[in-house]
Amino acid sequence: MPTVAVGKTAPPFELASMDGKTYLLRDALAQGPVLAAFFKVSCPTCQYTFPFLERLYQQFRAQNVQLWGVSQDTARDSQRFAKTYGVTFPILIDEEPYEASREYGLEYVPTLFLIAPDGQVQISGDGFSKVDLLEIQKHLARHFSVTPPSLFLPSEKIPEYKPG
Repeated sequence: MPTVAVGKTAPPFELASMDGKTYLLRDALAQGPVLAAFFKVSCPTCQYTFPFLERLYQQFRAQNVQLWGVSQDTARDSQRFAKTYGVTFPILIDEEPYEASREYGLEYVPTLFLIAPDGQVQISGDGFSKVDLLEIQKHLARHFSVTPPSLFLPSEKIPEYKPG
């Protein structure tokens, strides 16, 4: 099954976070766009990508951005990952049989979906993609009418793409 494409409706899901709180996509979309980032803790590209997602989260935190990590691992392993990589946004748990991941047709991790309030996927991509992250930042900046700082620092050597 292919990954949910741009312009298609994102499948609804309900998952518990590491602390047991339940998150419903439908409810979150009523508040604004949602960026869902599916990952595995053992994935090197996920480990590389998530600190940049944390930067995005911090840039839009004052606007109550909905950025969710969707882990294909246990809550315990996911908590360790969050601590190691400095992730403070909610991490939801999609353990076996990976129902949400299957609904989204995941083939690789990380896979990101920026979902508009109307439920349509605006941006979809897998692996680390500098272009995708900048496009997500631009969409969020436009939605929230803010001008965030640069996502990537001039001193950083950032690859254009790292496969997942």
